[in-house]
Amino acid sequence: MEITAALVKKLRDLTGAGMMECKAALTEAKGDLDEATTILRKRGLAQAGKKAGRSTNEGLIGSYIHMGGKIGVLVEINCESDFVARTDDFQGLAREIAMHIAAASPAYVRREDVPGDILDRERAIYRAQMEGQNKPAQVIEKIVEGKLNSFYEQVCLLDQPSIRDPKVTIGQLVQAAIAKLGENVAVPRFVRFKLGEGAQ
Repeated sequence: MEITAALVKKLRDLTGAGMMECKAALTEAKGDLDEATTILRKRGLAQAGKKAGRSTNEGLIGSYIHMGGKIGVLVEINCESDFVARTDDFQGLAREIAMHIAAASPAYVRREDVPGDILDRERAIYRAQMEGQNKPAQVIEKIVEGKLNSFYEQVCLLDQPSIRDPKVTIGQLVQAAIAKLGENVAVPRFVRFKLGEGAQ
């Protein structure tokens, strides 16, 4: 299949990757747009993984006010340079994450932030649900871990499916930003206010 300029542009619009990267991915994928997107995402995530350890001392506080001032969110998004912090892509990411927090109301940023006593309580509930089903212990443990993953998707920002595109988690959105911006990006904290409730 011929790799047209229009196809390359379409892939670039979808992924934010450079023109040459898009053309190479499309050539490798024999013109299949979905396959080329997957190739670019794998490459980008591999590069993003290498950048994940780098320090993030710049960034901005994203904000979002919803429902006529009834819900408000502040979220800190960090990157490596002031230059990247001022780009439209980075500011768009901050706004998107703030909007997501307003809608999805996560309790924690990442899995590691969930207190041990809460995890113990959840595991105990899931095990109690399995009582009397005569399942082997290892099967019960697998079911408990599966339920725990669902719990993380409900309460941890980075595990939650994006409200805009449920096929992508917020963590994957951040990884894609790392790949596109060429810098490490981190979300250390957020606060969500709802009128009449304590801060979350």
